[in-house]
Amino acid sequence: MASLGVEAEQDPLLGHSISGSREWDIIETEEHYKSRWRSIRILYLTMFLSSVGFSIVIMSIWPYLQKIDQTADASFLGWVIASFSLGQMVASPIFGLWSNYRPRKEPLTVSIFISVAANCLYAYVQVPASHNKYYMLVARGLVGFGAGNVAVIRSYIAGATSLQERTSSMANTSACQALGFILGPVFQTCFALIGEKGVTWDTIKLQINMYTAPVLLGAFLGILNIILILTVLREHRVDDSGRQCKNINFEEASTDEVQVPQGNIDQVAVMATNVLFFVILFIFALFETIVTPLTMDMYAWTREQAVLYDGIILAALGVEAVIIFMGIKLLSKKVGERAILLGGLIVVWVGFFILLPWGHQFPKIQWEDLHNNSIPNTTFGEIIVTLWKIPRDHNEGPTGCPVEQAWCLYTPMIHLAQFLTSAVLIGIGYPSCNVMSYTLYSKILGPKPQGIYMGWLTASGSAARILGPVFISQVYAAWGPRWAFSLVCGMVVLTITLLGVVYRRLIAFSVRHGRIQE
Repeated sequence: MASLGVEAEQDPLLGHSISGSREWDIIETEEHYKSRWRSIRILYLTMFLSSVGFSIVIMSIWPYLQKIDQTADASFLGWVIASFSLGQMVASPIFGLWSNYRPRKEPLTVSIFISVAANCLYAYVQVPASHNKYYMLVARGLVGFGAGNVAVIRSYIAGATSLQERTSSMANTSACQALGFILGPVFQTCFALIGEKGVTWDTIKLQINMYTAPVLLGAFLGILNIILILTVLREHRVDDSGRQCKNINFEEASTDEVQVPQGNIDQVAVMATNVLFFVILFIFALFETIVTPLTMDMYAWTREQAVLYDGIILAALGVEAVIIFMGIKLLSKKVGERAILLGGLIVVWVGFFILLPWGHQFPKIQWEDLHNNSIPNTTFGEIIVTLWKIPRDHNEGPTGCPVEQAWCLYTPMIHLAQFLTSAVLIGIGYPSCNVMSYTLYSKILGPKPQGIYMGWLTASGSAARILGPVFISQVYAAWGPRWAFSLVCGMVVLTITLLGVVYRRLIAFSVRHGRIQE
C-alpha cells in the first residue's frame, strides 16, 4: 500500500504526456499544485470581502446620510449609490493593466488599502462641520475604486487554471461574490443592535454606532486580507492544458516553464462577450431596482411590507444563485458553456415575458396625491429611498398605484404568482449567464495576461449597474410595466440573436489555434 502511495505522488497531475515533446514532459508537482490552489482560494476570500464591502452598508446609507447632512436629498442618494460603480468602472482597467506587467500582489494590496482607507473615511464623515454628504460621496467612490481589483482577481484565476478547471473556478468566484452580497445586509442587521448613538472614542473622535461599525469591520477584514495576500499568495500561470508558463508576474523564472503560446485573440468574440455581459448585468440591475416600486404598485404593499417581503425575495434569489453556481460546474461538463449561456438568456426572456400584464384585473389606485408615498418618477435615488423610509407607526396613508402614473388606470395588474415565477426564472438565468460570460471570456483570451481585458469587462458591468436603474426608473414611471418589460424582452431577443451570430467564435484560444481538441 505504501508503494502505491509513492507511485501516486509521482504521477503527473495533468494526465499522460506525449513522448518526444519537450513541452508535454513538463508536469505540475504536488507542491506547485497546492500553492496554486492556496493562492486561488485567497482570491475567493478577496472577492467575498469585496462584495461584502458594497452590501454591508447599503441598507443604512440613507438614514446615515440624513443624519450627517440635512441638505442631502434623494437625488444625491442616487449619486452616492452610483459612485461605487463609477469608481469600479474607472479603476478596473487601471488595475487590470497594472497586473499585466507587475506581480498581482501590487495592485491587489494597493486596491484593498484604498478600500480600507475609504471605510475609515466613511466612519468619520460626521466629523466635519459642513459638506458631510460630499465626504460620504468620496468615501463610497473610493470603496468602488478599490473594488476594481475584481478584474485582477478574475484575470489571476483565469491564468492560473487550465481549461478543465476554469468553469469550476469561475463558478466558485461568482458564488463567493454572491454570498458576500447576501451576508452583507445580515452583518448590517446585527450591528443595528448597537443603536444610532453607540459609543464615542473621544481621543480619536471616532463614533462607533450602527452606521460606522460595519465599515470598521470591513477595514479590519481588509487589513487581514492584505496580510494573507502578502504572505500566502504566489504568482502562478498555466496554459490551457495546465502546464506552467513563463510570465512577467513570476517572482522566480524557471527553465522548466513553457513559453506562453503565440497567436491572435479573436477581437470579435471579445467585443461580443463584452456586449453580452453588459446586457446581462443591465437586465439584473434593473430587475433589482424595480422590485420594490412594482410590488408597492401592484399589491398595495406599504413601504414597511415592501422592504420586508422584497428583502426576503432578493435574499432567496441570492441563495438560489449560489446553488446555480454550484450546479453549473457539473452541467457545463455535459453540455458546454455556450449552451448554458444560450439557455440562461432564454430563461431570462421567459421570466420577463411572464411579467407582462395580462387579463382584466387592475391594481388598486392610490387617488390621494401624497408625494411621500408615491412611487418616484424622476431619479434612481428616489426609488432607493423607498427602501429606507420606514414609518414609526402603522398609519402610512393610502397605498396602491399612484394616480399620477396614468398607466395605472388602464394597465392590468401583475399577479403575485406571475411575479414570483418570474423572479425564480430570472434567478436561474442570471447567474448562469453571469458565470458563463466570465468563463467564455477567459477562454477566448487564452493563456496571455488578461488583466486589461478583464478590466474592460468589469468596467462594462459597472456601467450596466449604473444605467440599468436609470433606464427602468424612467420607462416604468412614464409608460408602465407593459412597455418596460416589453423593451427588456426585445433587448434579450437581440442579445440571443447576437449570441447566435458569434456562437461558433466563442471558443477557447487553444481550440481556435488547433493546439487542443474542444
